[in-house]
Order: sequence, then structure tokens, then C-alpha cells
Amino acid sequence: MRTRTLRRAGLIAVAAGAVATLAACSSAPAAAPVDGGAETPTATAAGPRIALSYEGGILVLDGETLEPVADLASEEFTRLNPAGDGRHVLVTMSEGFQVLDTAAGSTDEPELTDLIFAADTPGHVVRHGGKTILYADGTSDTTVFDTDALLSADGELPATETVPGVEAHHGVSVVLEDGTFLTTVGGADGRTGVSARDASGAVIATSDACPGVHGEGTAADEAVVFGCENGALLYRDGEILKLDAPHQPYGRMGNAYVSETSPLVVGDYKNDPDAEGYLLGAVTVIDTEAGTLEVVDLPEGVEYTFRDIARGPEDLAYILASDGSIHVFDPATGEITDTFPAIEAWEGPAQWQDPHPAIVVLGDIAYVTEPAADAIHAVDVTTGEIVASTTLDVAPNEIAVTAG
Repeated sequence: MRTRTLRRAGLIAVAAGAVATLAACSSAPAAAPVDGGAETPTATAAGPRIALSYEGGILVLDGETLEPVADLASEEFTRLNPAGDGRHVLVTMSEGFQVLDTAAGSTDEPELTDLIFAADTPGHVVRHGGKTILYADGTSDTTVFDTDALLSADGELPATETVPGVEAHHGVSVVLEDGTFLTTVGGADGRTGVSARDASGAVIATSDACPGVHGEGTAADEAVVFGCENGALLYRDGEILKLDAPHQPYGRMGNAYVSETSPLVVGDYKNDPDAEGYLLGAVTVIDTEAGTLEVVDLPEGVEYTFRDIARGPEDLAYILASDGSIHVFDPATGEITDTFPAIEAWEGPAQWQDPHPAIVVLGDIAYVTEPAADAIHAVDVTTGEIVASTTLDVAPNEIAVTAG
């Protein structure tokens, strides 16, 4: 693997600008007197780490230098989901969600542990309110655990709570801070909506007005959005509101990109069910306070897939488009406010599982994969500068970042 650092100062920005908690993740080198004054330096805890899946394996990179620190064997195709504790990643394997320890914030070595949260067809992972919520498509069961419990698991799985499902389907669940449990409703004949239960298990709201329900996102004040094939559902203050797409009967939002400090949700959007490929040229903007859904057409040539939108500084959205640039989208105005090049132009995947560019944002830094070049780049989204770049020996597919 070959690593090329484009701007040394940028590496400092990666560490300093990523998240405030990084200050607690690294300890300054310390020395202790030994044998009459000799000093032995202690190991310094690692900062952010990046997990990259590839065919048959997972790479773990140093988040500041992008240098590889581990190469771990896995199944042929896996998905990577941050556990939410700043250190672990949940890897979707055939037996369930396997725990990857990236060793971020520690002096340990990265490890794909033997710990597995068993699940029949593992699906979505949600992190909210100090809980990590795992959904099993094969049973529609939901497994919940305290997010930080993995940090002290000491070789064992943390205590979990399982909420039994009703009918198996590709779904998702959310647990709010007051114990409200939101879960999708569906079965063999399709997915239809969402059910909300209070902490005692009593149903407080339901909706079956969401054909093809998929994906979720929790915005400010715990307003939760679920995508539908004809709009979206908004759960707020104990009620479910249907938001219709402007195109009917088909105007699909399937993924929500949220900031828990903003009432505005950005979603993907597709209004032609017969369109070929996975590139999309419009986004939805949902105002969870006003209860509105708007579709914004992006400029010609600005197309993306579900892996190519991330929220970042100032609650803006960052779209990695097929023209190779990152486009800064302001959901408050519906406008592109800045554009800067990141990678070479690329074409959409033949299948959604195929390697294609992805973006995740940590603090001021966007990590951008470029599978066609076997590369990953770190981009300062406040300036547009590429601060580091690494060429790998494999084509990266999915990406997850742990803050340390």
C-alpha cells in the first residue's frame, strides 16, 4: 500500500477538527523514572480510525495519516455500521452483527472479535439516545443495548433487550430517550408503515400509509422520519404525520441524512420506478417543525447514490457527485453553496453492493473513497483542500469511521 500526504498541516486539522472528544482520546507521551532516572515512554492512544470493507476483508486505517494498521479477513461482502461508542463497528455477517474493535482511542490492536449479536439476516443499525438498535430482517426482531456497554464488555457481549417482531421484513427500529419504540410494519406481501409504542409497550400511534417503508433518521427534538415510496412519515410528539411527495403515485425517499441538532432532514429521491441504475439527481428536504416535504432538483451532472450524502459542519449536507466533486448543500435554502473537486468522475454501480464512491464526515474532515483508483482521501470540507490521500492494494467498498 502506498500513502501520499498532500498537506502535513491538514493532518493536524484532521485530529483537531474531527470532534471535540478527540482531546480525550490521545494522551501526551509520558515518562516515568526507571532504574535511577532512566525514562520509558508510554504508548500514545490512537485517534480516529477508518474501517473499509473490501471483497473478503476489512482494512483499518489511521484516521490522521490514512496509513493501514490492520488487514482482517471477513466474508465476501459485508456492511459496516459504527456502534456509536467511538471505537467499535458492527459488521453484518451471515450469523449476525460481528463486533470489530478498531482500537480507536486506545493502545490496543484492531481486531475482528468473536463477539456476535446473533441475527437472522442482519439489517439496519441505529444509534440514538445512548442506545444501539439492531434489526433482524429474517425475524423482524429488534435487539437493543446501551451503546457504551461495548467499551467495558471485556470479551463478552453486553446485556441486551430483544423486542420480538411480528412478521419478517426488511425493516428498522428506533428507541427514543423516553422509551418510545418505533418500528416498521410489513410482511411477505410488502412493507406498509410504522408503529409507535410507549415504554410500557402500549401502541400510541400507527400508520399504514407508507408503501415500501425504508430507512429512518432522527432530527432535532427527536422528530423521526421514515422514507416511503410516495413520500415520508414523520413521528413527532406522539403522532405520525404523512408527508406526500409531489410526484404520485411514486416519489420515493429511501434514506434520511440527519443532524440531531437540526430540524431539517435531507433525503434521497427518485420519481421514476422504471429508471435504470442507482444514480439520483434530486433530494428531499423535510422540515420536521413545519411538517413539510420539498423536492430539490440538483444541477445537471450532479448525481449520487445512497452512499454519497453526509451531514457535517453547520448542519450542511455534503454530496459526493458522479462528477467527482463534493457539493455543499444548504437544506435551509435548497441551494448548492460551494463545490470542490475530490476524485475523478465516476459511473454508477451496476448493483448497489458493487464498490462505488462513498463519503462520511467526522468534524471538518470528509473521508472519500475512490474504488476505481483503489484510494481514499481526507478532505477538509471547510476549505475544500485534500489534506491526505492513500492508495491501497484493494478496492474499498463500505466505510465506517470511529472517533476515538
